[in-house]
Amino acid sequence: MNSFSHINNKGDANIVDISNKQKNKRIAIATGIVSLEKGTLELVKNDKLKKGDVLATARIAGIMASKKTPDLIPLCHNINIEFAKVEFDLDDTNNRIIVTSECHTTEKTGVEMEALLSCTMACLTIYDMIKSVDKKASITDIKLVFKSGGKSGIFKRK
Repeated sequence: MNSFSHINNKGDANIVDISNKQKNKRIAIATGIVSLEKGTLELVKNDKLKKGDVLATARIAGIMASKKTPDLIPLCHNINIEFAKVEFDLDDTNNRIIVTSECHTTEKTGVEMEALLSCTMACLTIYDMIKSVDKKASITDIKLVFKSGGKSGIFKRK
């Protein structure tokens, strides 16, 4: 018996067979942090960057990314994204933007990778929009913070 779910008995990578699983409601939430200079955060807050509205652009990028997950991550199933949301918390005290992505589906497999990719792409888009004024900006702490559905049940990061 092979202990790796994505490797067959010959050692070849393959997608997991989910044909016998039942569909159920699944939710995943991921977060990430974009740290930036105080002046850059002010530019974002006041919509003063030359490239345009940073957060609106990052929100659309994150939502679009959730739907492209199987195109970018090998062996991910193509699942129907029923809901995707990207939100931003502007943290003036620590000069950072906390990005939260939430994805929902009613499928046979989870939506964690979709939420993680959504969050990552939103963070990358913020970086792309601000890099001309803040090359020191950094992206950190991308992680799954919640998931529900499936046989493993509920996960909440503490």
